[in-house]
Amino acid sequence: MDNLFILLLIPVLSACILAFVKNSQTAKWIALVLSLIQVVATVPFLCNFVPDASMQFESTFTWIASLNIHFHLGLDGISLPLILLTNGLVPLIVLTTFGKTFKGNFYALVSFMQAGLVLVFTALDAFTFYVGWEIALIPIYFICALWGEGDRIRVNLKFFIYTFFGSLLMLIGIIYLYHQTPNGDFEWASFKALQLPGGIQRYIFWGFFIAFAIKIPIFPFHTWQPDTYTNAPAAGTMLLAGIMLKMGIYGLFRWLLPIAPIGTQIYGTVALVLCVIGIVYASIIAFQQNDAKRLIAYSSIAHVGLISAGVFSIHIEGMQGAMIQMVNHGISVIGLFFIIDIIQQRTNSRNLSELGGLAYRMPILAVFFLLIVMGAIGLPLTNGFIGEFLLLKGIFSTNVWYAVFGGLTLIFGAVYMLRLYQNTMLGTLHAEHIQVKDVQGYEVLVLGIVSVFILYLGIFPNALLKLSEASVIQLIQQIK
Repeated sequence: MDNLFILLLIPVLSACILAFVKNSQTAKWIALVLSLIQVVATVPFLCNFVPDASMQFESTFTWIASLNIHFHLGLDGISLPLILLTNGLVPLIVLTTFGKTFKGNFYALVSFMQAGLVLVFTALDAFTFYVGWEIALIPIYFICALWGEGDRIRVNLKFFIYTFFGSLLMLIGIIYLYHQTPNGDFEWASFKALQLPGGIQRYIFWGFFIAFAIKIPIFPFHTWQPDTYTNAPAAGTMLLAGIMLKMGIYGLFRWLLPIAPIGTQIYGTVALVLCVIGIVYASIIAFQQNDAKRLIAYSSIAHVGLISAGVFSIHIEGMQGAMIQMVNHGISVIGLFFIIDIIQQRTNSRNLSELGGLAYRMPILAVFFLLIVMGAIGLPLTNGFIGEFLLLKGIFSTNVWYAVFGGLTLIFGAVYMLRLYQNTMLGTLHAEHIQVKDVQGYEVLVLGIVSVFILYLGIFPNALLKLSEASVIQLIQQIK
């Protein structure tokens, strides 16, 4: 079946089924099976995809006829990698919860969020895109608020206010663009065809950019992120960092750049500078973190800052680097947060000052952890290397000094990530941790799958780069 609605229908039906499952053991298995069905449904789209610049598998039906709103979906080389990332990571995230006691309502929220993410990455109607944008926010808010820890209500309220504020700015821009289209519609193609004057594009740029910058997040719109990531349950953090933040970067590609090319030419350098500042700032803050989860949260700000800088380089290398690194970051960060969750479950702590020497008791985990860390810092033959190389090359083509400061993420990242590994795995084993057990069962499976992807994409990056190349080249030609 080549109708994209199937990729929306499966997670929606999954959410409806799981909402009524009370037994946690039954719920997790049903959630895993249903998420794997979504993976199977995704395979035909990948196999039949032609890696050119065309929009493929378009599916549409009229939603609100009086406002000319349509459920219009499609895939191209920019959206397909993110569909693969979303539908590929959800089963892994579900699998990481097998040691927990979540009931069906938790997994129903995960499935409902997956539906929102799929809608965001396939929508070719701006109103439908906005609906998906908001749908994805609601379940993650409840996941973090109901199953989080610490001061989770205050933290999640801040997260909700930030993202909702950005969404309102984007909605104002969407409504304005709707009134400018000749036929009064919300179609992506109609918005892209508008020849708006430069003065108007300035406002459109900031309306969309702030919404996307909050979600990514880009400095100085990042302040919600560390607390939210730290207080969210492990699975919630994986959903946020692994998939949800990619909504913002995707929005830059799909909506901001083609709709406001003049605005991008005027303010793109400002956005790039903010990204570079975020890289340096977050890296410095990461050095000072004692909480391992919070350290990875700040490292994520640095890495997505580099990805976003690559987008605003408006060069093929930088934008291709951003495409592949979105996927690479999602894979690596899932592994890192899962490992920290395992350590916390085993030792009742994730403070670096209270850990050390765990490799003596957990040698299998130590090997997986080292490989995932190598991928995160961009060691050659791991997934992070080619993405960071392309990003820096693209940024260098724009300005050598941006590349110099942007490249600090590689140096700083190596320092704080290796410090994380050393303070948890190496050194003296604390007496209270002598009885900790190594990873086994589903834990080995998750970390094994993550490790395979890290090595495969490091050795064969063209598997992803070829999917997006033509679409990225066409986008650059449209906005230059």
